[in-house]
Amino acid sequence: MNKSADFRNKEVINISDGKRLGFVSDVDINFEKGTVEAIIVPGPSGLVNFFTGGRDDYVIPWNNIQKIGDDIILVNYSTSYKR
Repeated sequence: MNKSADFRNKEVINISDGKRLGFVSDVDINFEKGTVEAIIVPGPSGLVNFFTGGRDDYVIPWNNIQKIGDDIILVNYSTSYKR
């Protein structure tokens, strides 16, 4: 069983294009159901995002996670779930 803190040490890789998305920054938990709904990975930061204070995070639903390894999480992220 994984703890939510364990996810922060894992790199997220998209299996649909092989792109490294980054490291998990947060976990979306449904406390009523006691389930993890999604993992959140900070989106790429750029100069425009710096000035606007915004950032498009990758919100990856739990059912899009294909495999959780010792140091990586493989996801199938083919559509935009950016926050």
